[in-house]
Amino acid sequence: MTRIVVVDNHGQFTHLEHRALRDMGVDTEIVDNETPPSDVDADGIVLSGGPEMDRRGRSDDYLDDDRPVLGICLGMQVMAHALDGGRVGSGEYGGYADVTVDILDADDPLVGSLHPDTRTWASHADEVKEVPDGFTRTAESDVCGVEAMSDPDRDLYGVQWHPEVAHTEEGEEVFENFVAICEDR
Repeated sequence: MTRIVVVDNHGQFTHLEHRALRDMGVDTEIVDNETPPSDVDADGIVLSGGPEMDRRGRSDDYLDDDRPVLGICLGMQVMAHALDGGRVGSGEYGGYADVTVDILDADDPLVGSLHPDTRTWASHADEVKEVPDGFTRTAESDVCGVEAMSDPDRDLYGVQWHPEVAHTEEGEEVFENFVAICEDR
């Protein structure tokens, strides 16, 4: 059975990420973001959302751990902040809202199977402004140029939106695709 650990960055929806995976039959647990990667037994890692970069704990350490990583909201921003070439900044749009996301890469293993324009629930208080070296932008919206990004060579993926909430139309499919990435490894 695939095991995916959710690294808790103190986000209000972390428990929903855990539940979404558990409801899919995935062996999952939540660990504090101060937990070192060497203490985590998992096939894949979800870096949860959270309130601010300063509270990311050891999340950066999971990016060099050679396991697939899915960053959600702050989790994706952690990738851009920690990896060369990436940049995070304040969003112009702000708080949580219904956002239609345009998928840019139909072949992307994480978001390529979604409808070309899919409705999501997202926060844009902060957002990725430039993707890190090796990443491609895989989704955008009218309010954010980087709604999703992927580096399939390193199995690092991120979405600005929250696939775990009911307002996101194809959220379960994002998690299913990530589980498939972890199983294909």
